[in-house]
Amino acid sequence: MDDKTVKLGVIGLGNIAQAHINNVLQGEVKNTQLTAVCSRQQGKNALEGVCHFTSYQSLIDSGMVDAVLIATPTMSHFEIAQYALQKNLHVLLEKPIGLSSFEGEQLVASVQPGTQFALMLNQRTDANYLKIKQIVDSGVLGEITRTHWTMTNWFRPEIYFQASDWRATWKGEGGGALVNQCIHNIDIFQWICGVPESINGFCEFGKYHDIEVEDEVTAYFRYANKATGVFVASTGESPGVNRFDVIGDKGSLHFDAGKLIQKLNQQSTHAFSKSTTDMFGTPEVTTTDITANAQINQHAIILNNFVRAILFGETLMTPAQAGLASLDIANAILMSSWTNQQVKLPLDRKAYQSLLEHKIESSNLRVKSNIQATIDMSKSYR
Repeated sequence: MDDKTVKLGVIGLGNIAQAHINNVLQGEVKNTQLTAVCSRQQGKNALEGVCHFTSYQSLIDSGMVDAVLIATPTMSHFEIAQYALQKNLHVLLEKPIGLSSFEGEQLVASVQPGTQFALMLNQRTDANYLKIKQIVDSGVLGEITRTHWTMTNWFRPEIYFQASDWRATWKGEGGGALVNQCIHNIDIFQWICGVPESINGFCEFGKYHDIEVEDEVTAYFRYANKATGVFVASTGESPGVNRFDVIGDKGSLHFDAGKLIQKLNQQSTHAFSKSTTDMFGTPEVTTTDITANAQINQHAIILNNFVRAILFGETLMTPAQAGLASLDIANAILMSSWTNQQVKLPLDRKAYQSLLEHKIESSNLRVKSNIQATIDMSKSYR
C-alpha cells in the first residue's frame, strides 16, 4: 500500500508555490511525485524531469497529474479550481477559497464523489492553537464569555504590494489584510470560539499603504450566548502584537508572543460573585505556562494529509468547506464597514457578492514596480 504515489501538478510558481515544491522535492511529503508545474512564463524556475506548462488547462488536461495544488493570485482561484474539479482531479487550494464565500460555496457544491478538495489552512496544525482548541472543547473554562484577538504582527512594507499587480486590489484579491494575511487568524478564531451571530466592522482603507483595500481592521462580534469578541488587525504597525484571549466563567487562556498561559479559577466567576461577602474579592486562581514549543512544518502536514486522503481514504484535516466560515466573517466585516451597519450571520453571500462586484468594477490591477524585492518567506510565517 505504501508504494502508491500521487502525481502532483503545481499551478503557480510564486513564493508560496516554491515553498510547497521544495517540501515535495526535499522528501517532506511522502507518496508524492511532482510531475508538472504551470506558470505564465515558459521555463520559469525550470525543474529537471518536471514538465512545464504555460496554461493551467493544458496541465489539467495532460493526463500527467492525479491532483493539483493551486497557488496562484486569489482572483484566479475560482476559475482554476472549478476547471480542475470538473475534470475530477483532486485539488488542494491555497487560501482563501475565493474572492468571496459566494465563490467558495459554488466550488464546494461542484465537488464530485471520490474527489478530494482541501484548503491550505495550515495554522490549524500549530501546536498552541491545537492546545487552545482542545482546552476550550473540553469545557474546563466553562461557558465562554469573551474573546479578543489583536493581530497586528502582519506588517507589510510598501514593496510587498508594489512587487505584484494583483495584491491589495478588489479585482485581484477581493480585499487586503482580512482575506490575505488574517484569514488564517480568523479561521483559527472561529474554529475555536465558533461563528458569531452578528458583526460590526470598522475598516481603514489605504491608511498605511498606497492601496485601495483594508490595512487596518477593528471588528466587534456578538455570539448567541451573549458572549462578545473583538478582532483587531493591521498590516501597518511595527512592532506588531499577536495576542489571543479566551475568557470563560471558570478560567481563561492567553496566547501572547508565542507563550500560552492557562488560568483556572478554584470556583467559577459566576458562583463566586453570587456567594462571596468580600466586596473586593476574586476567585482563587492557578496560573500555568502550557506553551507548546514543537517546531513543525505546517504546510507539509496539510499536503501529506491531502495525499493520504487520496491514496488511503484518510479524513481531510482541512476540507475546502471549512474555509467558508472564516471568509464569511471577513466578508461580513467588510460589508459592515461599507454599509455602516451591523451584519447578521449566516451571511447573505449573494448580497455581499453584489457589493464586492461593484468594488471590482472600479478596481484596476497596478503596474508592477521594477524594484528588485528581497524575499525571505520564513519572515512571512508569524
